[in-house]
Amino acid sequence: MSSAAAPPAAEHLDVLIIGAGISGIGAGRYLKTELPSKSFAVLEARGASGGTWDLFRYPGIRSDSDLHTFGYEFKPWRDKEAIASAPRILAYLRETVAENGLEPHIRYHHRLVSASWSSERARWTVEVERTDTGGRTELTCNWLFCAGGYYRYDEGFTPRFEGRERFRGTIVHPQHWPEDLDYADKRVLVIGSGATAVTLVPAMAGTAAHITMLQRTPTYILPVPKRDTVGNLLKKVLGEERGHALTRRKNIAQQRAVWRLCQRYPKAARRLIRWINVRQLPAGYPVDEHFNPPYDPWDQRLCAVPDGDLFKELRAGRASVVTDRIATFTERGVLLESGRELEADIVVTATGLNVQAFGGAQLTVDGEQVSLPDTIAYKGMMLSGVPNFAYAIGYTNSSWTLKVGLLCEHFCRLLAHMDAQGWDACRPEPADPAMPTQPFLSFGAGYIQRAVDRLPRQGDRMPWLTSMDYQADVRLLRADSVLDPELHFSRAATPSAGGRPDERRAARSQAPAG
Repeated sequence: MSSAAAPPAAEHLDVLIIGAGISGIGAGRYLKTELPSKSFAVLEARGASGGTWDLFRYPGIRSDSDLHTFGYEFKPWRDKEAIASAPRILAYLRETVAENGLEPHIRYHHRLVSASWSSERARWTVEVERTDTGGRTELTCNWLFCAGGYYRYDEGFTPRFEGRERFRGTIVHPQHWPEDLDYADKRVLVIGSGATAVTLVPAMAGTAAHITMLQRTPTYILPVPKRDTVGNLLKKVLGEERGHALTRRKNIAQQRAVWRLCQRYPKAARRLIRWINVRQLPAGYPVDEHFNPPYDPWDQRLCAVPDGDLFKELRAGRASVVTDRIATFTERGVLLESGRELEADIVVTATGLNVQAFGGAQLTVDGEQVSLPDTIAYKGMMLSGVPNFAYAIGYTNSSWTLKVGLLCEHFCRLLAHMDAQGWDACRPEPADPAMPTQPFLSFGAGYIQRAVDRLPRQGDRMPWLTSMDYQADVRLLRADSVLDPELHFSRAATPSAGGRPDERRAARSQAPAG
């Protein structure tokens, strides 16, 4: 008698990285360098690497952090311009992929749908959707590393605008910029005042007939030099490697100094920023109306404008700022609550992002669905009660990648420790279940506030705080041990992995710490 062939076993990997943007590429490089024996793949839902820097195509898109700190510690930034355009950043990222042999590990058009953890087997079973064909596949892995950032790639945020359907012109969102949009000699209205808006306005001003930035609330805006003169000199004198390292240290110190000034002396920081704005704007300009936010500096992210480009366009009269609220769209533009009508041919809704944790994937642990608001972030990289799961979320008050690099280093050290001791799984658990918690990110940006109730929480002490301090994270993630009383290790197919909670605790207490 013939028997039906057994279905092929699902592919198994040591680590599955989600996202081939700046974080996922960095994670892949650290894994390949620090743990070359580990098998891994990078799943990318889109058809290209680069993440944000490939997705966004709106005019002028650039970083608002210097590339000596926003770039990788292991790969010097060689360009003369420290505040770089998206094409330059994308080229840098793809160089990193090529130089480290990461391309064979990246699987394009692969989107994580769900992941289910089995303590008995100490592994994840992952469902993946092919975004090009719609087909679904399954694979297993020991570790999941989510490196996809925290916003949705398929849609941006646009609030409901009364009368929008009446407008006879064109409405676009920066996240979905049409390649054929012609704004030459057109009146353009940009709704918003964040990083995207202050990038778009100077980039479009030279081509549009006029461009207006309409904001409900002002934002702190600071001019920064596009080129790092000292950094370029250091690289010229000391060579790229040493010059890059010193420039990076210098810029980390500068970022930290600005942050600490704003936190400790917010009134002084506000006066300083206003003084700089006055010097950049035309005489008699209503600075307090358009550039004096009601909140303290760094309660929300400061917007950097390279070489003061936004202020130059305001001085030249090619751009303007209006601070008001929209009552309704009209056929010709928008009617403001003040009664003023702003006419426009094109309206750009630079109104922000939609936050989505871990790509929207559904996680389950031993058959129980993970409720993110019920989890607590551990060292800013793992979640309480969720084994063998790590994520990369960068700084909101400094260069994103500074934190991601430290997280990747710590992650590799943690895996090396588990291999050395024969552990299959680790799971963070607070020693005090009644520990007070607070929002995952103490950040006032609208896109965070809209989603805060759907995100994990953080505690009131280390290692349950999500640190936004690079020096503190250097101590925690680079210098300190991976061992912690609240990080519990176990093996597959043992009472410590599959038994009752009291059995697991007993097994952990008997387990060697080192």
